[in-house]
Amino acid sequence: MIRRREFIAGLGSAAGWPVVTRAQQGERFRRIGVLINQAANEPQFQARNAAFVQGLQELGWMVGRNVRIDYRWGSVDADGLRRYAAELVALAPDVILAHANAAVGASLQTTRTVPIVFPVVIDPVGAGFVDSLARPGGNATGFMNFDYSLSGKWLELLKQIASSVTRVAVLREATRGTGTSLFAAIQAMAPSLGVEVNPVNVRDAGEIERAVAAFARSPNGGLIVTPGPAGTLYLNLIITLAARHKLPAVYYERSQVAAGGLISYGSDFVDQYRQAARYVDRILRGEKPADLPVQAPTKYETVINLTTAKALGLTIPETLLATADEVIQ
Repeated sequence: MIRRREFIAGLGSAAGWPVVTRAQQGERFRRIGVLINQAANEPQFQARNAAFVQGLQELGWMVGRNVRIDYRWGSVDADGLRRYAAELVALAPDVILAHANAAVGASLQTTRTVPIVFPVVIDPVGAGFVDSLARPGGNATGFMNFDYSLSGKWLELLKQIASSVTRVAVLREATRGTGTSLFAAIQAMAPSLGVEVNPVNVRDAGEIERAVAAFARSPNGGLIVTPGPAGTLYLNLIITLAARHKLPAVYYERSQVAAGGLISYGSDFVDQYRQAARYVDRILRGEKPADLPVQAPTKYETVINLTTAKALGLTIPETLLATADEVIQ
């Protein structure tokens, strides 16, 4: 695997971070709840959680010494998330880390007093999580992974990596507002690129398999996989179907390309979990989420899987290879 344009800007400020000695002897033991709507054994979430815990350690919070972390993993349905959120709130945490829109929404339905930090979320203002990016105003704040306009970039990349594509199936969760809005942004970009886009709802494995197979019966097709719990849950199936039907596909996060996807463009989720640790630290030390602005990514990364490209019979343009942040061989 080849790393390109490594993001090193953050290293320069590391010397200014508080060190472990900030955890003074006798400091009150604190409690953090973590709500993640995926299985605990998913490699990408293990990496993100490790970055979060490491970030806490660098700021003086040591698990078992001055902080405890309670996890709730695995539920992708709304009822399950609300149940897990209620369980965490019942533990009286000082702060909750909630991954993505569904978990944040469930947490806010459960409590309007416990501080909530989200490491990854789409359109927190439109979702009603915060009053504004600069002044969240409530008990939640954190980090966006992108705004809706970014989805047009996925379509551009698909045309760049597979110029013959004229039809694109957009895998989305129609029951979530983010899925509908992302599709609308992609649809708005499509005419300028000479592409017809079609929504594919991702409710269950059978629906995904039938829809992709039907779409693939006509030539010059490609896929865009938009964010959502179901897309993550059925990721391996989607990658398998893309390979089976020879469909070039664009994803939104590096781990999806490491798992066999063709290309991704999006923010660095691992880094955002590390940054979320800093917001959790500030809250544990007395700051209010209402006063901590929601932050947008400072960097988006492009990751390409050359093995997948070769299997699809694609030759990656040199200009795209030159600007990619990572190329997986």
